[in-house]
Amino acid sequence: MFKGPSVDLAHGQIRVSADGRHFVHADGTPFFWLGDTAWELFHRLSLAEAGRYLEDRRSKGFNVIQAVVLADLHGLSEPNPQGHTPLFDNDPARPDEAYFKDVDQVVNQAEKLGMYIGMLPTWGDKFNKQWGFGPEIFTPENARVFGEFLGKRYKDKPVIWILGGDRIPETEAHYAIIRAMAQGLRAGDGGNHLITYHTWGENSSSRYFHEDKWLDFNMIQSGHAALDLPNYKFVREDYGREPAKPVVDGEPRYEDHPVNWDPRKGFFNGFDIRQAAYWAVLSGAAGHTYGNHCIWQMCSPDHEMLAYARYYWYDALQHPGAVQMGYMRRLFESRPFQRLHPDQRMFISSPEEGPGYQCGAIADDGSFLVVYSPLGETVRIRLDGLAGDQAMVWVFDPRTGKVQKTGTINKADYWEFDLPGQPGRGNDWVIVVDSKNAGFPGPPAKKPYRKN
Repeated sequence: MFKGPSVDLAHGQIRVSADGRHFVHADGTPFFWLGDTAWELFHRLSLAEAGRYLEDRRSKGFNVIQAVVLADLHGLSEPNPQGHTPLFDNDPARPDEAYFKDVDQVVNQAEKLGMYIGMLPTWGDKFNKQWGFGPEIFTPENARVFGEFLGKRYKDKPVIWILGGDRIPETEAHYAIIRAMAQGLRAGDGGNHLITYHTWGENSSSRYFHEDKWLDFNMIQSGHAALDLPNYKFVREDYGREPAKPVVDGEPRYEDHPVNWDPRKGFFNGFDIRQAAYWAVLSGAAGHTYGNHCIWQMCSPDHEMLAYARYYWYDALQHPGAVQMGYMRRLFESRPFQRLHPDQRMFISSPEEGPGYQCGAIADDGSFLVVYSPLGETVRIRLDGLAGDQAMVWVFDPRTGKVQKTGTINKADYWEFDLPGQPGRGNDWVIVVDSKNAGFPGPPAKKPYRKN
């Protein structure tokens, strides 16, 4: 469990690094994005319940909580537990102060715990209904007003703006609404926060807004349509775009979500969560967002449980994938992770795709590399990119956060690493190979994260 605040907010607001690939605080301290999708946080949880949820996520190492102001599930008409709705007469230019005081309290609690709110001003059905509840209420004019209202209100708070909300822009009016809201946010907060865009499944913000100056980083929704969905392809595509911008998979497959919304195909489990996360980060993502099907909608006895959800939100908090995301954060923060760049050329032989796709990244100074083997199959890699003549090998268990074995090797042209257990789904492993000259300690197990 993580002790103390998830991150030290004294380092300042989040910015894009000089190389355009990562996030840093205002003082240059690296920031590894570890998000959770809590879309209905402001709408369905009481203030006490929100505090319980946030404390749990802090303890597991999450540092970005993605939540929606004008929520998806009847967010305009169904009051929050305090009895408040967000707008008068569904008019974005007429926000209800009582509702936003509730939002303020949640934002303030997250701040105390050292977490950022990835704040969506609205879910996408309020400008492009397609499905869901709507109604469509936005025009370019009131979108700018609403954006400026939010920007001013949270100007000095730990917030990251996420436009969109599970929709793509399909008309010129949709583009105009999104761009006007971004202008309003910038006018309100003076550019104090990053802005991105959340699309629908198997898609990326880059396809619509990459050239827009207000889009500080790209967000993917790789989605829930299939086992072993290759989200690394989306990450790699955005990583290669110019100008360089960080990329995060902001909605990968959710833990306990039915595969392609069909329970007969099974439910995504901890392995599926880990596979998506390591595939993304080692393909160039600046972090990763976790999601749980029962938590995004805040399932409870008081609400219909959508799309075959099986647990209440407070029970789903303890599903293993969430804990394992904290282990991943500790692993990458135990090294100068911002020096990593994806490098598939290191593999001598590995599956080119499919569930066993192995991926890896190496530091630009040759100080270390990281490799992920989803099925625990033998890893064969070149070590010529590492500095020095000797290397230290650590085999990291992403299920437990423990180092299984270590050893020092004389660096050869290539090495073959056999991993514990029988190859198969759920037997995934991470190999960390350090240049011995770097002098890094072993990857941390269940120890508190060291503050910068």
